[in-house]
Amino acid sequence: MPNTIAKNYVAELNATQAAQLKEVLLDRGWEFGQAPYTQWKASKDKTTVAVYESGKLVVQGKGTSDLVLFLLEPEILKTSGFGYEAELAGAPAAAADEPFEPHIGVDESGKGDFFGPLVVSAVFVSDATRPKLLAIGARDSKTIKSDKTILAMAAKIRQAVGPKGCAVVPIGPEAYNRLRDKFPNLNRLLAWGHARAIEDLLDAGVDCAWALSDKFGDERLIQNALMDRGRGLELRQRTKAESDIAVAAASILARAEFVERLDKLGKQAGVLLPKGAGPGVDATAAAIIKEKGEAALENLAKTHFATLGKARALAGR
Repeated sequence: MPNTIAKNYVAELNATQAAQLKEVLLDRGWEFGQAPYTQWKASKDKTTVAVYESGKLVVQGKGTSDLVLFLLEPEILKTSGFGYEAELAGAPAAAADEPFEPHIGVDESGKGDFFGPLVVSAVFVSDATRPKLLAIGARDSKTIKSDKTILAMAAKIRQAVGPKGCAVVPIGPEAYNRLRDKFPNLNRLLAWGHARAIEDLLDAGVDCAWALSDKFGDERLIQNALMDRGRGLELRQRTKAESDIAVAAASILARAEFVERLDKLGKQAGVLLPKGAGPGVDATAAAIIKEKGEAALENLAKTHFATLGKARALAGR
C-alpha cells in the first residue's frame, strides 16, 4: 500500500516537467515566491513545492501524499513509484492467479493536455475476457510511450471485449470549454464523463455489481452523476487503480482515442499539436493566435489552462 502519511518527497524534473508543474499549480491557485537556489517555490494549504536550479524537486507538508499520488506521478513524472515499487512501468496490470470478480474499469486521458479532447473510457472485464487482456499485456497507458503501441493495443482490447464490452466518451475542446464553464470544478466534469461511460456500458447490456476508477475526488461525485440504471452499481475508487486490469484497459482505450483525435485536430488546423503542457505547447498556441486569432483555440485546446495567458504574452496580445 502507498505511504499515505509521507510528508516529504524528492524527485528530479527536466525543464518541460518543471514548466508543466508550475502551470498546473498556478491554475489551481498556489501562491508563488522565490527562495535561494530555486527556480520557483509555491505553497498552498500547509504544503510547499520547491524546484531548484539543479532540477531537484522537493515537496513538503501535510498534502505531500495527495500531491504526489494524484498529480506529480500520474500527470508530470509519468511514473508510479511512491509506495508502489512493485507496479513500476512495464509491469502487467495483474497476474493470472490474483482473485478476480467481473467488473467495469474507468479511466480518462487528456486531462493534463492543453491541446486535444478529454476522453473517458470504460471497459467491462469478465472471467472470459480477463485472460485475453492479460495476454495482450494491458497496463497503465502512462507506462507506454509509443503512440503506435497504444493504438495497436487498443485495437486488440476492442477485439477482446467486443463492442458491448467497452465505451468511449470523447469531449472535444469546444464541448469541453462549454461544459467547463457549467461545472464548478474539473472533478465534477470528470465525474460526469465517468458516469456517462459507465451508463453506456450498462445500456449495452453489461450486468455486473461494481465499477472501479482512479481516485480523483469524492466517490459521491460519480455516484451522484449516474442515472437510474447506474444508481444500483457499487462504485469504488482507489489510488493507482490502473493496476487493475479493467482500469488499465480503459486507460489504453482513452489514450488511443485522445491520440487519434489530437492528430485529426492538428491536420484540420494545419499544425502539429504537441501533447501535455510546457514551453513547446505555449509556443505552438502563440503561433496559432498570431496566424488564426485566439478564437481558433476554442476548437483546439482547453482554454481554462494557464497556457492561454502565456500564449497571449508570447503572441504580443
